[in-house]
Amino acid sequence: MEILQTVLEVLTSDNITLFSICSYIFSAIEIYLFVLILSTLSSTFISLKRKLIVVISLVIIGFIAQTIIPSPYYSFVNLIFMLLLPIIILKIPILKCIASAICLYLISFFFGVIYLVLYTAIFNCEANIFKDILIYKIVFSLSIDLTLYSFYLLFKKFNITLDFIDGFKQHSLLIFNLLLGFVTLVLQLIIAYLYFDYIPMTLNIFSSLILLLYVTISIFSLYRTSKLELTTKLLEAEKLYSKNLSTLHDNIRGFKHDFNNIVQAIGGYISSNNMPALKIYFDDLLADCQINNNLAGLDPEAINNPALYSLLTDKYYKASKFEVKIELTVLTDLSCLKIKDYELTRILGILLDNAIEASSKSNDKKVNIIFTKDKHIDRNILIIENTYENKNINLDKIFEKGFTSKNTDDKNSHGLGLWEVRQFLNKRDNLNLHTTKNNTYFIQQFEIFNK
Repeated sequence: MEILQTVLEVLTSDNITLFSICSYIFSAIEIYLFVLILSTLSSTFISLKRKLIVVISLVIIGFIAQTIIPSPYYSFVNLIFMLLLPIIILKIPILKCIASAICLYLISFFFGVIYLVLYTAIFNCEANIFKDILIYKIVFSLSIDLTLYSFYLLFKKFNITLDFIDGFKQHSLLIFNLLLGFVTLVLQLIIAYLYFDYIPMTLNIFSSLILLLYVTISIFSLYRTSKLELTTKLLEAEKLYSKNLSTLHDNIRGFKHDFNNIVQAIGGYISSNNMPALKIYFDDLLADCQINNNLAGLDPEAINNPALYSLLTDKYYKASKFEVKIELTVLTDLSCLKIKDYELTRILGILLDNAIEASSKSNDKKVNIIFTKDKHIDRNILIIENTYENKNINLDKIFEKGFTSKNTDDKNSHGLGLWEVRQFLNKRDNLNLHTTKNNTYFIQQFEIFNK
């Protein structure tokens, strides 16, 4: 009985040491919940090791900041590092970090106000007293953390993400608008927390609702802009498809018109038993047919990714200028690849440019592109095979910065492509690239794991 009485006295006292310890514990829990919410909303796989690194780093920074910087200004230091560390360590884009932090603070603020009003009424005490008593602090913090965890489970279950934010790097005004909203939100939270007993509840709620409306409109503007850009990409893909169909139609019409002449020519070679000339004629005819086959393979229903379709179409026409034959095989759903379109097109664009250029210098100008899915391991595989001339190329050096097999004095414009690919691979845990070669083909196998 005495033990319970002692525990109760400790919990209802204003013991500064215990209060500080509990604050750091709940701060670590809140930071960990932020990392969980961030990983879900940003569609990023984060290993437990990197999660712990971020959490421990932020707790240590928070302790140092609170020790040397007066209240409430140390909160801004915590906020800055709360955004910087995920960007540096977790490689998450700044817009997604800001948007995730806004979600965290909005949830914490609005439910914090609700819990504060509720608990001050239940325990019949003022807000400033409530915040300084250990037992009240524990109850309040547990309520907030359980709410944040519930939202994390909700985001995860319904696959709620911020992927629509991808591609907004060039929209500086939108970034500034979102950043301004975030700073305003944090200021409102600090003011509401410090002066809860002095600001009328109605005014506090009203200003918070206005701020919530502002942030909601900002995020909605980002979403609408994203939808508009996606629609634009779809229209561009449709234009490219129409262009391909028109070219294919003209080629087929020309082939149909010349069909009788083709048959007559073949008959002439056969009747004269001129097999060498027939072989040359057949190879030329096969090359023309291959062009039609390539165009027919650029089907938007099979290549159901607008960005990828536009890229492949562009590379096809580039290959045609170098008289390089492209054979495309699609055996997987390209709309569900676990990689951002920006990263996919950058990586694939570099690999295809290299393949086309190397193949154009060989005798048999050919590039094979294969999209397939591994039945044994949950991953999608992109294979690019190209014929090449330099059989002595060093596979260990091609990814080094500045390395190039081209005979050129311009070192600034070459030797960066594959090095850039390696930088993308280092940022993601679910991407891998295997490079091999044989007597016929130089092979790049790009793997995207679905985790």
